[in-house]
Amino acid sequence: MPSAIRNDLEERLIDLNGYGQTPPQAQWPGGARLALSLVLNIEEGAESHVMDGDPAAECLNSDMICGPWPGRRNLVMESHFEYGSRVGVWRLLDLFRARGLPITAFAVGLALERCPAIAARLAEDGHEVAAHGWRWLDYRDMDPETEAEHMRKTVETIERLCGTRPKGWYTGRISPQTRRLVIEHGEFLYDSDAYNDDLPYWIAHGGGHHLVVPYAFDTNDMRFASAPGFNTGAQYFEHLRDTFDVLYREAAHTPRMMSLGLHCRLAGRPGRVAALERFLDHVAAHDDVWVTTRVGIAEHWRKAHPAG
Repeated sequence: MPSAIRNDLEERLIDLNGYGQTPPQAQWPGGARLALSLVLNIEEGAESHVMDGDPAAECLNSDMICGPWPGRRNLVMESHFEYGSRVGVWRLLDLFRARGLPITAFAVGLALERCPAIAARLAEDGHEVAAHGWRWLDYRDMDPETEAEHMRKTVETIERLCGTRPKGWYTGRISPQTRRLVIEHGEFLYDSDAYNDDLPYWIAHGGGHHLVVPYAFDTNDMRFASAPGFNTGAQYFEHLRDTFDVLYREAAHTPRMMSLGLHCRLAGRPGRVAALERFLDHVAAHDDVWVTTRVGIAEHWRKAHPAG
């Protein structure tokens, strides 16, 4: 990538102003007030594991709270992750199928390789499959060449197993060069490695413009595995409902977007699915909500609010 693009991106890593007091009118399809994006993270089988050459066993985002185990397997943690691919993912996909709801899967490449039946089901149900890295790892210290190769492998895997190339990217634990590599790749319509707005936005760089569709952590089931977080399904439901209600109220004047992040091993547990069902019932009681994929949001934004 030309150095001008690289330098331009580095200068724009922080934007404290955003849209300010005058956010754009989103013009969601059908006159919807609120766009709701349901995201299912497919990560199980790609987490840190010493048998995959990692220095320590996984220690994040499960119902087992622990520190890293350097140089050793953590069989209990592995079992927590296995629940996601063995049970949780199917419970959640059945829920979305029964309700006719489209979702975006943030899919880790190696996770799909190890559970290709999940890839087949995502394709069968017509969900968007966005790329979530080759491994579910922290990429902050990874060299650019390896990260770019991981990006290539992830895209190839999703296309082979799901039948279409991913149009969206989300790493999560990014490196300083992640967004540059996404732009350099050239085939992504958007990335979601940002948490800084309730609407999509463009960033300028030396080669043009790139679209960001922000994600959210507060409306993410990962809060069941972090402190402070959710202790019960009731807390989870109440926070999702309150977030929806505030955004819906504001959207009477300024249409908004809401992201809901799910993990198979967390939200896929029965008590949490019950809370998710209550939230989806609450959403369904409102007629002017556009439940859509992130690529749907990106494609709409490109047409309704082009860069420049």
